[in-house]
Amino acid sequence: MSEKAVSNYKTKKKPSLWNNKIKESISGYLFLVPEFIGVFLLGIFPLFFSLYLSFTDWDLVSGLQSINFIGLENYRYLFQDPAFFLTLKNNLIFSAVYVPASIILALLIAIAISSAVYFRDFFKIAFFIPYISTMVAVASVFAVLFHPSLGVVNNFLMSIGIENPPGWFGSTDTALWGIIIISVWQVVGYNVVIYIAGITGISKELYESAQIDGAGKFKQFLYITVPQLGPTTFFLLITSIVNSFKVFDVIAFLTQGGPNNATNVLVYYIYEEGFQNFRMGYASALSWILFLIVAAITIVTAKSQKQQF
Repeated sequence: MSEKAVSNYKTKKKPSLWNNKIKESISGYLFLVPEFIGVFLLGIFPLFFSLYLSFTDWDLVSGLQSINFIGLENYRYLFQDPAFFLTLKNNLIFSAVYVPASIILALLIAIAISSAVYFRDFFKIAFFIPYISTMVAVASVFAVLFHPSLGVVNNFLMSIGIENPPGWFGSTDTALWGIIIISVWQVVGYNVVIYIAGITGISKELYESAQIDGAGKFKQFLYITVPQLGPTTFFLLITSIVNSFKVFDVIAFLTQGGPNNATNVLVYYIYEEGFQNFRMGYASALSWILFLIVAAITIVTAKSQKQQF
């Protein structure tokens, strides 16, 4: 080996472990540390802490030292609690009406808007405004509209000959239906926007081929629009099911679960037990049962969607 080669070999620097690539990687992870801390403190820790609390008896106001482990007692009591089955029944009725109504109504409105020649953008905005409005503001408006004696709705019904219009939020027979109407009215604009996006993605050649084959508007809707919007419908179905089991604010503002528990649903019952009756352990058990119910419905819906599409 020549002296020059030996000299170059000796003077060649070994690669440093602290290079720019390592520095960039470490700086990137440091930027993610606050996010990881937030996810842990606001997501992972409360999740597992609530699971632990579901096996305890804790009144919330006495501090952590008063937590008393009682095993499965909360779950045993839950399946013997008439109030739980009543709220579950109300929630299932709400979901059974809210989910199909919000999806079917949104689909029909989206098709009408997509077929319109004029003011298409105006109608998109008009239907979307209730969704971005706060539920308190929306509920306040409907509280006035549905007033038993002074409301516009009942005055209209009496003007067309209905002598005894519904009592709406003051009646056990109609209070839940009033909550459903408000909830559907607020969310339908969001579903309309999603459906319009899906409709614009359908190839026009499919409709042209159907017209050549003599298919009318209804057959085009039934055999082209509905199947092509299958993934969009599935997305809205899942989100609507989840939302139907999260309904809370409109009930808390208008009825507080009444009258006579006619509008009391699972989430509001959890709120009552945890923050009014201070039974945080039992409220945590209710929360996990609610989670399992929603998860089971979502899984069954997902499997049926895979088989259909």
